[in-house]
Amino acid sequence: MSLDFHPNKDDLICSCDFDGEIRYWSINNGSCARVSKGGTAQMRFQPRLGRFLAAAAENVVSILDVETQACRYSLKGHTKSIHSVCWDPSGEFLASVSEDSVRVWTFGSGSEGECVHELSCNGNKFHSCVFHPTYSSLLVIGCYQASLHPFFPSNFLS
Repeated sequence: MSLDFHPNKDDLICSCDFDGEIRYWSINNGSCARVSKGGTAQMRFQPRLGRFLAAAAENVVSILDVETQACRYSLKGHTKSIHSVCWDPSGEFLASVSEDSVRVWTFGSGSEGECVHELSCNGNKFHSCVFHPTYSSLLVIGCYQASLHPFFPSNFLS
């Protein structure tokens, strides 16, 4: 199961699990406010704005509009199931991680949903990812072999 709080709506938390449904919960009354399809592995709200929700299912990341529930983008390119997604602190870049690759997608400057970098594994099996909260040019990838793989995708981040 994956959980994430909305960055601006204190009352909103989302969950997804292996049933393929994303549930939007109200913290104040403890009820499920709405349900949509789209995520089984992990989902994360876009930081700061909270306009988009990235939800991974199999080898595709769906970018959902939080207000309308519409799928705005369908990010394809992974050949294996996606384990993890994370946004950079600005909300302009999204990383998605499958066992054999990492992809970084842009959501700024008019080229939304475009893959701007791909990193293939070199023997390590990738599992998770996180952007540094201050140094946005640092993406750390967690591997199955209990190791970390720092990745400086400076060619697409300013």
